[in-house]
Amino acid sequence: MRDIVNRLTGALLLGTAGAGVGWALTPGESGASAVAIVLVLTLLGAALGMALFPIILRMFGRAGYGFRAVTLFQTGLAMLGLIGGLIVSALLVPVYSNLPDPADWIAPLVTAAIAGPLGALLLASRSGELSALAGPQSSPRNGSNGFSGKHQANGRKLVVDTSAIIDGRIADISEAGFIQGSLVLPRFVLDELRHIADSPEALRRNRGRRGLDILNRLQKESPVPIEITDVDFEDVPEVDSKLVRLASMYGCPILTNDFNLNRVAELEGVPVLNINQLANAVKSVVLPGEEMVIRVIQEGKDAGQGVGFLDDGTMVVVESGRRHLNDEVGIVVTRVLQTVAGRMIFAQLKGNG
Repeated sequence: MRDIVNRLTGALLLGTAGAGVGWALTPGESGASAVAIVLVLTLLGAALGMALFPIILRMFGRAGYGFRAVTLFQTGLAMLGLIGGLIVSALLVPVYSNLPDPADWIAPLVTAAIAGPLGALLLASRSGELSALAGPQSSPRNGSNGFSGKHQANGRKLVVDTSAIIDGRIADISEAGFIQGSLVLPRFVLDELRHIADSPEALRRNRGRRGLDILNRLQKESPVPIEITDVDFEDVPEVDSKLVRLASMYGCPILTNDFNLNRVAELEGVPVLNINQLANAVKSVVLPGEEMVIRVIQEGKDAGQGVGFLDDGTMVVVESGRRHLNDEVGIVVTRVLQTVAGRMIFAQLKGNG
């Protein structure tokens, strides 16, 4: 309903503007041609307003948050692009001087209104490439907007959620050098982490404190810079929705292991790097017929089964392994099953085939 109202408002505003331009282009005329010009411009303005007005409103709605994330370098590039666009429009003024009045002064204004912002957008959107051409720069250390970092970020950002921090594997991944760029930690995620650490429930409190310890480890040992951003969306109550909107604003992926956040981000068209998927991808490949030794530590779901685990946490179900509980036995892999929860291996005792 709100979108319909916005579109109708845009159609009314730009339709009225189109009618005004039409009457200005046909001063004193009342023939069919003048009416046709006014009607065409009115319909054109209404169509543009209906199509573009909601987009313009969303851009201005996010501008207050987006401007806080814009760097000084990007601001300078935008100003240069704006000046360049205005210069181009000024060079076209002699071309428009041959047009009839009032088109001879309306056309330069329209050109300037289009060329200026377009030049600013083009240069600002290429800030990463231009920064790389300028040469390597030192990373900020102990700045107000981020933790210290040993390497300069290459422009790629990853928005980090609470679950990925508490999980802890993010520290090992970053120390191994698999994360290129910088980790963006929203202030609202940090506040949520502190709230969890102050919880009266022991388990929840321990999870929060573990997350804070992981952040401390990232600060001291990780080569990846961490940028703390104060960008927030007060009209959005859920943290997951805020993360999706922030990642969309930055144009970068979300680093998480939260299944629900993963699905929401996919629906919104925001890329996700899931730590659980990465862990499953790097597990050792086991093929049917392969032999190995495993310790049976618990009973299986079905009668006679025993269960053990590989070093990477993969579950191994051993047929007739129940009688070897707490013993190390030789097994032969019979099949490998990939599930939503991860990989499962089914095997039989060696010598029973």
